[in-house]
Amino acid sequence: MEYRNSPSSAVPLTMNPSLLALAHKAGYDPAQGPGNSCSPTGRCVLPWVGGVKSVSSIVLIAQGVSFAVITLLLTTVGPVADYGRFGRWVLLVFTVLCWAAQFATISLTEPDHWGLAMTLYIIGFTTFGATIVFYIAIFPRLARNTAHVRYLREKHRRGEITVEEYELEESMETNRISNLSTAHNNIGNVVILVSNLGILLALAGNPKVNNYALLLTNGYWVLLGIWWFVFQQPRPGLPLPKGAHYVTIGWKQIWVALQQYKQLPYTFTFLMGVFLLADQGWNTTLNLVLICQNNTFQFSLLQNTYLSLAHGVASVISTLGFWCIQRYWKISAKRMYAMTNVVMILLPLWGLVGLRSSKFGYHNVWEYWAYNIITGLFIGPSYAFAQTIMAELTPPGYNNMFYGLYGLSTASASLIGPNIVQAIIDKSGNNWEGFPFLFALSTCASFIIWFGVDVPKGKRDAAAWAEKRRSNFQGGI
Repeated sequence: MEYRNSPSSAVPLTMNPSLLALAHKAGYDPAQGPGNSCSPTGRCVLPWVGGVKSVSSIVLIAQGVSFAVITLLLTTVGPVADYGRFGRWVLLVFTVLCWAAQFATISLTEPDHWGLAMTLYIIGFTTFGATIVFYIAIFPRLARNTAHVRYLREKHRRGEITVEEYELEESMETNRISNLSTAHNNIGNVVILVSNLGILLALAGNPKVNNYALLLTNGYWVLLGIWWFVFQQPRPGLPLPKGAHYVTIGWKQIWVALQQYKQLPYTFTFLMGVFLLADQGWNTTLNLVLICQNNTFQFSLLQNTYLSLAHGVASVISTLGFWCIQRYWKISAKRMYAMTNVVMILLPLWGLVGLRSSKFGYHNVWEYWAYNIITGLFIGPSYAFAQTIMAELTPPGYNNMFYGLYGLSTASASLIGPNIVQAIIDKSGNNWEGFPFLFALSTCASFIIWFGVDVPKGKRDAAAWAEKRRSNFQGGI
């Protein structure tokens, strides 16, 4: 768990304020004209493709470009990682690239560096998303091969437990691994955030204090993350089919899987629901609130660190707490996931309130404290339960292929949401105008998952599909 204990999810926290701060310093208030600094409460624009665009829109564009690149990577590289020994090197390459982008960002201190900061942000965010996907793709194989699950599998073969009892216990084991991984990630975040406070407080007057904090964050990830690659055991997959090519096999596999949607209806319904929920709902909501938060706190990494620390502590407590609740009452991952969905849908709804009122709806400091604590309590467990559901709906032996698709639908990627919301904001000049769209999409997506996905049946469909594919393996794709 050392790789997850490293603060990998601190990438958006550390790189987003750096990009926003440089962009605001380079921008100007359109009401005053070029040459004038941006005011704390007014609009801030930068030259963009022959015209001007607000800084908030530019940051969302950077996120949209990042997610488009992730889409290409996961659909091309993801399925290839299921074959031979290729998979063990994929995570290493993306991790090293992410480390390099973060270290390079440390050198950016001048306002005219905002374009380079945007490029490094895209590289860092893209590779960050890929590292998450290819790491959690290991979970299903780990869960199916723990001593406890092997013992239960043998009991099932002897007829001592029913198939329903075995599937529930295997699901619980998968969720245990997912929850422990998420908890370790949040513990790592808390450790590095506390360490960052020492730097931010001691060097409060130093203009490069944010850069030093980023150096510590990335150095901590390198220190803890490198050991996974040193001690990782080889887990080779099937050999590449005869006549197939590494560059094209991913798209061919995905095309085959999409053509067989009727054989895996619940897997693809879940993927579609999570895509709408995360891409256009949660993920973009979190980014939009982060932009509003940075505007309120004037891009202070110190204030963001305090808020993130509250988020991290709440997330550690809730992830372990939700796991204890689930284990004690034997609640399915889907029901636990639905519980977290209800609260998370309320986040863009609160932003919608802020569209009509200047007193509430992400306009006050206390609201950002409440927001970070609430998201800490529910978003960590939500991701853990979603990973468990995906593990159950993934055909055995095709983990990287389907987790590549899953990565396009989760916190690792958002393709449509940022682009639509940035267009809304750019036209209206009001960040809060994006919340109604996000609330509507989040609500619709939740209903798709709640009423359109049968996890037990989907798991059996996935196993049957994988067995059929293996039986036809000698025939190629």
